Amino acid sequence: MKPFYVLAAAAAIVASAACNAEKGTDGAAAASGPSQAVAPPKDGDWTKIVSQTADGGFVMGNPNAAVKLVEFGSMTCSHCADFEEAAGEPLLANYVKGGKVSFEFRNFVRDPFDLTASLVARCGGTASFFALTRALFADQSNWFGRIQGVTPEQNQAMQGMAPAQQFGEIAKIAGFQQFAAMRGVPSAKTSACLADESEINRLVQMNSDATNQYPNFTGTPAFVINGKMLDKTANWQTLEPQLKAALGS
Repeated sequence: MKPFYVLAAAAAIVASAACNAEKGTDGAAAASGPSQAVAPPKDGDWTKIVSQTADGGFVMGNPNAAVKLVEFGSMTCSHCADFEEAAGEPLLANYVKGGKVSFEFRNFVRDPFDLTASLVARCGGTASFFALTRALFADQSNWFGRIQGVTPEQNQAMQGMAPAQQFGEIAKIAGFQQFAAMRGVPSAKTSACLADESEINRLVQMNSDATNQYPNFTGTPAFVINGKMLDKTANWQTLEPQLKAALGS
């Protein structure tokens, strides 16, 4: 059973999502226009090019690639962690690096744990988003285990906190700030990110946008190729053939 504070924070997230739901269609449409031209990297390695999208995601690679891949992922999703472990290297080396495919990751938050981890992953912006996201997936079982081990006393103390304070406490228990600091994002910066209401609202809005834009969205990981959400695709074995087909290879 999830602790009470998790349910309380989740209720606050749902309430925020309901308030912003009418904006979902506009947010989805904003990203449908053509990408601006970007000069190729001098060494030809497109994985070094990262930007943030109008939908709130982070995209790596050639923004004008023939094939645009989007993953909706949740930081607490074990299948998402499995996908990263299996696909991380071949996806980047064989498809993104040469500019054939761009890869965008959009956070889809399922609970306050997920939202907290997402705030930390996004805190360093384009410079560290993908590295932090990969590292958090790789260490998922450890930090999630620490969160699940909260004591009754810790649980009771968090019940009276506002959601933003709860995110800070979750990050402390999970060791997120130290984890991020070791990877170049100072603790003072992550503290500010964990209390950033505009970024919290953006993550909530991203959930609403995803479900509004893709009626067949059922959970994470979910993948979109050139605007079409794929059915029955939740791992690298089923995704790679569809990437190859989109590339005509």
